Amino acid sequence: METKTQRLGRRNTYTSTDASQVCSSVVVPLNREETLSVDGLKTLPNNLDGNLRSGKSGQDLRVPVLNMRGEPLMSTRLAKARHLLEQGKAEVVTRKPFSIKLKYPTGEAKQDVTLGVDAGYSHVGFSVITEKQELMSGELKLRNDVSKKLTERCQYRRNRRSRKWYRKPRFNNRKRKDGWLAPSIRHKLQTYIRLVKKLHDVLPISRIIVEVASFDTQKMQNPEIKGIEYQQGELQGYEVRQYLLEKWNHKCAYCGKTGVPLEIEHIVSRSRGGTDRVSNLTISCHECNQKKNNRTAEEFGRPEVQEQAKEPLKAVAFMNQVRWKLVNILREKHGNIDVSFTFGSRTKYDRIKMGLEKSHVNDAFAIAGGVSQKRVKPYKLTQTRRNNRSVQLNRKGFKPSIRRTRYKIQPNNLVKFNDLFCRVKGVFNYGKWVRLVTESGEVLNTKTKSVEVVKYGKGIFA
Repeated sequence: METKTQRLGRRNTYTSTDASQVCSSVVVPLNREETLSVDGLKTLPNNLDGNLRSGKSGQDLRVPVLNMRGEPLMSTRLAKARHLLEQGKAEVVTRKPFSIKLKYPTGEAKQDVTLGVDAGYSHVGFSVITEKQELMSGELKLRNDVSKKLTERCQYRRNRRSRKWYRKPRFNNRKRKDGWLAPSIRHKLQTYIRLVKKLHDVLPISRIIVEVASFDTQKMQNPEIKGIEYQQGELQGYEVRQYLLEKWNHKCAYCGKTGVPLEIEHIVSRSRGGTDRVSNLTISCHECNQKKNNRTAEEFGRPEVQEQAKEPLKAVAFMNQVRWKLVNILREKHGNIDVSFTFGSRTKYDRIKMGLEKSHVNDAFAIAGGVSQKRVKPYKLTQTRRNNRSVQLNRKGFKPSIRRTRYKIQPNNLVKFNDLFCRVKGVFNYGKWVRLVTESGEVLNTKTKSVEVVKYGKGIFA
């Protein structure tokens, strides 16, 4: 009679690399698997999000876990989450970021988890780390069309009021409350808060560190200002060089080189009548700085550089307004979490010390205090209007009226079609047909009745 040990000894657990793929009937996003890879002989998930975070690329995927009450626990490995779903001990809560909720009581031991936030005008970087590894990271692209949409709405309202001349005139009796912010700036600030809340809902964050930057527009416009003239202006506190590096994306303004020493130089030299105002300053490498002295402005292409240097300081004014508001609001909303701040000079020093290239994700990793933690593949997040009351266009491209019928399927929605998860590109034929884009980039057209909505692509989504 053979024993259990003898049976285990003859068991062959190796799977050939050319074996066929087999899927069972459990949850699809965690179940689709490839066979063992040639490199590391690891089982890799067959979905797009899983492949990006698999061991094949040297980066692991951590799945956020919630307890039975919906409170965040420490994240787990993808394989562990798959086993829990197969055994019916967990259920899927969100898909991106993929998170699960346990159906049984368990221990709730938690580690110290730090969230670093690199708040910017157009992008927001975030990184959540522990002492040993990075749990989640990503970059969110903010909307920059809010001001344009408000202007368009104002034009429609003014046109409507001009037709209704019989209405009584409306007096200018509106007052702005203390702490008022412009709608476009308030929208970005609220986006920061919503992003932190989303991360806090799926990860047991115990500390939040936000990078704040102090921009002095008066000092940048006239670096030589001092004395009583400066006292009548804004507060000092930002280095001109750091501002120019951020404005020109740490690249040479002429040749676009990165990773080389950059110098501050005058677009129009002082010998030719140039000034020291920030609109006449740029960043260039040493070679370009030497070449420009031997050529005319037209030959060297400095008119285009001068035009770009005159761009308004919107990002500067934005950071001056919201940098401390963000810290104070986070302290108010997350009273049980330690919320602190750091400065851009410290972030730059730590990032260069670790040998990381300039990016919002790497800055957030340095802000959180990362040193040698195991990194994960960052998410690419975007933002979409939640209630897009689009104006209907006719065949000639004009805007005759507002579309009053709201279609069930909206752009950027995640839908299921023939066991495939696709993104909605648009709806046509008066909402009867929908255009889909698969993970591989293939475009499909099908009837609206043939698809099933999995997740609405509104607000912040990956």
